[in-house]
Amino acid sequence: MRIVLVDPSRTTRLIVSRMLEARGHEVLPFADERDALASIKIDPCIEALITSAELKHMSGVELCWETRLLATCRRPIYVLMMSSQYDQRSLIEALDSGADDFIGKPPLAEELYARLRAAERILSMQRELLRLATTDPLTGLCNRRGFFEQATEVCARVVPSDGSLSAIILDIDNFKHINDSYGHETGDEAIRACADAARMQEALTGRLGGDEFALLLEEKSLPQAIEIAEDLRLRLAGKPFDTGKDRITLTWSVGVGEGKPGDTVDQILARADAALYDAKLGGRNRVVGVHAGILTRPAIVTTGFARALSI
Repeated sequence: MRIVLVDPSRTTRLIVSRMLEARGHEVLPFADERDALASIKIDPCIEALITSAELKHMSGVELCWETRLLATCRRPIYVLMMSSQYDQRSLIEALDSGADDFIGKPPLAEELYARLRAAERILSMQRELLRLATTDPLTGLCNRRGFFEQATEVCARVVPSDGSLSAIILDIDNFKHINDSYGHETGDEAIRACADAARMQEALTGRLGGDEFALLLEEKSLPQAIEIAEDLRLRLAGKPFDTGKDRITLTWSVGVGEGKPGDTVDQILARADAALYDAKLGGRNRVVGVHAGILTRPAIVTTGFARALSI
């Protein structure tokens, strides 16, 4: 684990650091708790804090509380308090202030290792629960909840800084016919095939539900996003799908929406969804994009027979 260690005593820091490093942990030692807190804020790879109860500028209890405020469901942080006053009152105060565990100071090596093994089990379980809660089990993509949680963070980070941000929504054409003709098991296989075609490392990709997928692309203008969407359309249509009875061509209709400063993820997706509606009305198996602020009339249309055109 990557661990922040805070103690005003250089000797204590040295002793505990050696204990931790002997078991393969990466240690970031600090004498000043304010520097430690700043490091925790900017380094998402920090998984644990071990702090003394006796500090210079704030109490260990206060540091536990401030650290707990930085922890989220996506970023669990294990907090272990050390104190030379190993009494029930100190233990209760530490746990009530956000510490996960309490240990005497100086800690016994084997006791410290045992508590960190417990910490690793807890962190591993939290990460697995998060994965189960935010991942679509059929495709391995983000599920609706996971997509919107991450997309909200992207919008808060990118759009206010006037960076380019676009969304793509893809909807499988005539999916009900596939289910009715070949069965739901084949329908699931079709969804997996579409998920593989939609998967992009440079984009946040999710299955919003049923036969609908979404991508959020940072630093991509509307024309760039439409070009990517057209590539996705061609990628799916160009690979025959084996139903077990015959081979068919899967296609999807695609809507692209452009973000503007101050937009929420819902507003950007609303533009893409309006464009998707126009793509469906226009005959399916096509890409339609709308500029920021336009919800009904398509700004750009592409099909398999025409390049992108502004209208």
